[in-house]
Amino acid sequence: MMALGLKPGDEVILPSFTYVATAEVIALLGLRPVMADVYPDTFNLDVTKLEQYVGPKTKAIVPVHLFGQSADMEALMAFAAKHNLFVIEDNAQAIGAAYTFSDGSRKMTGTIGHVGATSFFPSKNLGCYGDGGAMMANDDAIAAALRMVANHGQSRQYYHDVVGVNSRLDAIQAAILRIKLRHLDTYNAARRKAADYYDAGFASIPQLKTPVRDPKSTHVFHQYTLRNTDGRRDELREYLMAQGISAMIYYPVPLYKQEAYRNYLNGVELPVKEQLSLEVFSLPIHTELTPDIQDKVIEAVSKFFK
Repeated sequence: MMALGLKPGDEVILPSFTYVATAEVIALLGLRPVMADVYPDTFNLDVTKLEQYVGPKTKAIVPVHLFGQSADMEALMAFAAKHNLFVIEDNAQAIGAAYTFSDGSRKMTGTIGHVGATSFFPSKNLGCYGDGGAMMANDDAIAAALRMVANHGQSRQYYHDVVGVNSRLDAIQAAILRIKLRHLDTYNAARRKAADYYDAGFASIPQLKTPVRDPKSTHVFHQYTLRNTDGRRDELREYLMAQGISAMIYYPVPLYKQEAYRNYLNGVELPVKEQLSLEVFSLPIHTELTPDIQDKVIEAVSKFFK
């Protein structure tokens, strides 16, 4: 956002269903986060509702590819072009996912918008051994601006053209990621296989809605997130935790109800996000997950609903 020249007071549209980091950087720069509602099935930005969030100060939109699946980038890019907005993809949870356009062409998430940003936190699909991240751009001028901002605002040593930050990836983390990157597709295939196994195991439980696969996007399942529609989500989570099964809720309190962000909603109603906050929960998924372990999870969940 610094490299794209956004100024204090500018507005940035983002989904209401995301981790705080998406909104945090907007607020820290003196910009205004404008939280939008999401689709009830994919949990990504509802493009059909975006017009209501656009104003004269709107300068960018941040689609978040939540839980491992791409937002509707073709529609989002068309919307952004119509309103002359930058598109900054939050690809922290979907590295390795591919989006298919209506003409049959495919692009990887993080490479479609003006800038793509990802995370290499150890829990991510491509994780390093500490903290780390990367930005991607197809435009040489934007890429140069990104490099400059990330390296103290300098284009060459000791010549600082803009105010920047120290945001360089440690060399040891880069070395680790260089090796792990070669295996990313294999890692993601293992996650998809585990997700399919869960789907089959939960197919006969009407109170559960398993993750929807958008036909326009591959899904890399950073999280395997279901909806519990009978109002007993929290009870189910407590039951599973007592069985030694991790069941996480992402994210239990909507951003606009967090103390730091209460002033940013402006009375807009976000009914889908409100409902999802009461229903979603995530089960363990990772590259080494075996059917034996999954059978124990499926059995425990099934017993709860009997």
